[in-house]
Amino acid sequence: MELNLQGKTALVIASSQGLGKAVAQQLAQEGVNIMLASRDEGKLQQTKSELLSLGAGKIAYQITDITKINDIQSLVQSTIDTFGKIDIVINNAGGPPAGKFEDMSDEEWQQAFELNLLSYIRIIREVIPHLKKEGGRIINIASSSIKQPIPGLILSNTFRLGIVGLTKTLSVELAPYNILINTVAPGRIETDRTKHLDQINADKQGISLEAASDQAKRAIPLGRYGTPEEFAKVVTFLVSGASSYITGSSLLVDGGMVTSI
Repeated sequence: MELNLQGKTALVIASSQGLGKAVAQQLAQEGVNIMLASRDEGKLQQTKSELLSLGAGKIAYQITDITKINDIQSLVQSTIDTFGKIDIVINNAGGPPAGKFEDMSDEEWQQAFELNLLSYIRIIREVIPHLKKEGGRIINIASSSIKQPIPGLILSNTFRLGIVGLTKTLSVELAPYNILINTVAPGRIETDRTKHLDQINADKQGISLEAASDQAKRAIPLGRYGTPEEFAKVVTFLVSGASSYITGSSLLVDGGMVTSI
């Protein structure tokens, strides 16, 4: 299958670790030029070095706090200045704090809104004028909570659904410009975030981290956590030339964990 990604330019948010880094690595292997973005310069430098060792596309990075509009505007402009265009945008952000409804303050609700929904809105608004020139792809990374709420994650359950509504609406508005936009929702993928959530569950139950992880895996039909690489391959397909008739969709990458239809 020909992906037709060689020479494309991708802006990958929260790409110094976890799922964002895995997506950047997979795209780089396909010859995509990558603009990395996160708040941690040390991790950005390390990721850039790793991606350059793949010997494929050009790699750059910019320190960015996506809760700040000025940082977002600077990031998009820097991507244009560096590569001359943007073809692919991967919206991504770390998960908000765990907790129940009564645990959350107004400040925590506001912070989760700015990080997990408003940042996506702002980034898309800034890149649309550039994507309109030749078409492009936008992927909004969310969570399996868009299909099945996760106990103890009220903030994620709320704002991830906003991403779905945003994606579906924009799929219609952007279609005339050949801009395809989709939501990709990871289930339990082997990342630091998953380990953190497992530790919370372990502490609540008074069991070991390993026992909590094993418990979670038993709820997954495939019997294991997914790898970041498996997730990244799905995203890479959706932003490639091989995917030209999928837009407005929400795709679970969860090993069959979510049981709703």
